Amino acid sequence: MSNPATGTLVTESRFPNPDAAYQAIVDAHRGLSDAESADLNVRLLLVLANHIGDLDVLQEAIAVAKSAMAVPGQTPDA
Repeated sequence: MSNPATGTLVTESRFPNPDAAYQAIVDAHRGLSDAESADLNVRLLLVLANHIGDLDVLQEAIAVAKSAMAVPGQTPDA
């Protein structure tokens, strides 16, 4: 999520209960096929990208996510 004051990517958790947020995502995928799950991920990504509404922040988030893919087992600090 972007910081509206600076337009920079915020990577630390902003959820009061990060485990509940993670569980909500897992629950949303429960019972879906692999294709349905991938479709949900794309739709969720587009909704959240629109919510961010800042191309620079979106590009920064893409770079963070891609860099985490370069190291097996590493995840972004989001």
